[in-house]
Amino acid sequence: MPLVPCLVVVLGCSRKPAPPTVEDSLTSGTIRIACAPEARGLIAREAAAFEALYPQARLEIHEASSRDGVGELFGARSDLAVITRELSTEERAAAVRGKLELEGYRFARDAAVMIANSENPVQNLAVDRLREVYSTDGARWSSLGGEDRPVEPVVLPAGADLTEFMIQQVMGGQPIRAHAIYAANEAEVASLVKKRPNAIGYVSLAAVPEDVRVLRLAGLTGLPYWKPDLEAIYRGDYPLTRFFSLYVRTDGAKLANGFITYVTSREGQALVEQAGLVPTAVPVRFVRRSPMLSTH
Repeated sequence: MPLVPCLVVVLGCSRKPAPPTVEDSLTSGTIRIACAPEARGLIAREAAAFEALYPQARLEIHEASSRDGVGELFGARSDLAVITRELSTEERAAAVRGKLELEGYRFARDAAVMIANSENPVQNLAVDRLREVYSTDGARWSSLGGEDRPVEPVVLPAGADLTEFMIQQVMGGQPIRAHAIYAANEAEVASLVKKRPNAIGYVSLAAVPEDVRVLRLAGLTGLPYWKPDLEAIYRGDYPLTRFFSLYVRTDGAKLANGFITYVTSREGQALVEQAGLVPTAVPVRFVRRSPMLSTH
């Protein structure tokens, strides 16, 4: 009996074609970015603008402390690390031991801003007096030019980038020993300071809320006090300033370098300014201003 051709339909076996592989280039491919929480909002805006320009680029961002972000970069678990400082001496030594070649780029300047309750009359504070507040119990606002009330320090978690910055720049590497009120994040710091008349806390420049008193700082008692405005931060007059940096492996993904080029371009630096931070990769001009010379 002759064979009769027939059509056989197999149900449930259809598959979508695999997406084409996108070449890793300066404007295409996929990279994973480890980003410090304080820079997350800015980097998300930079990434969205970059992806709009280059549709074949995909930037995957996740939060990690600067310490953890560097570790991920070293271990090739992330292609780009966005950190709120430069590499530490220990991290540089580890890179040398591991024969890792890294490149770093500053892209923004930030500050640790000290905030107090809006009803607090104190306006100026020297860093050496601030160290006393966070070093021991019993500090009173009267010794800082205010009313005779206890000072209530509010602090972020010990592993937070901003806390580590305060420990290095204010505490001289020593831990915070004063009895403090702990806040989970910068928004909670702001909320506590608004509610508690005796509170003092620290937040990053972009996280400064309304309805609080922003304290002017001097590097040492007797020196001029500076408000954390953009020019004082840019010139380093405000004592508690820090850099946001991008780090990549020199043999890593090309797309990471393409993204760095965008962030440090005029367009990328405009987004830095819009975020309330100070651009560092393009020329910046300011109107003339003077320091605050009063003592309290």
